[in-house]
Amino acid sequence: MISVRNITVCFGEKAVLNRFSLELPAEGITALSGPSGCGKTTLLRVLAGLQPVEGGTVSVPERPTLLFQENRLLPWRTVEQHITDVLPRARRGEAPRWLELAELEGEEKSCPGQLSGGMGRRLALARALACGGGLYLLDEPFTGVDAGRAARMLARVRALGVPVVLSSHEAEILALCDRVIPLDGPPLRVTGP
Repeated sequence: MISVRNITVCFGEKAVLNRFSLELPAEGITALSGPSGCGKTTLLRVLAGLQPVEGGTVSVPERPTLLFQENRLLPWRTVEQHITDVLPRARRGEAPRWLELAELEGEEKSCPGQLSGGMGRRLALARALACGGGLYLLDEPFTGVDAGRAARMLARVRALGVPVVLSSHEAEILALCDRVIPLDGPPLRVTGP
């Protein structure tokens, strides 16, 4: 199970998570859906171990990998280097696999400044997936990616067999997930079954 129990996260006087609890199966694709600013990103950061909590417990599969909402691409590195740089030396030959997953074949030598916004997002996603781990946490993974391409990519992510928790506002993406958790806030709360 992926679970948080009675966790609290405050920024100044504002409680983004206030004794928040949620349990999810550690399989398939779970979507977190809610308005901007409700606390989805904070929850993903908690699950990734990047956001300290004030009390409560967090339980996730070993080595979660987080795709940030920002692409965080290095302008001086090529598309291919963004992938090979996160792979262990023995696995660097796998770069084409991740570029194919993101439909970036032929862009290996391009730099981020030469990519469209959607292509940059796909590269950021491919890099996160190449990192591996026991859980993928994907914050708005398909921003700027057309619906058809996003659906194909999500099917490839599913085929990796690693549990995924993603946040999305896009109805087309939510419809392809195994479960959707409706959220509102702050403080973050589940608003449906």
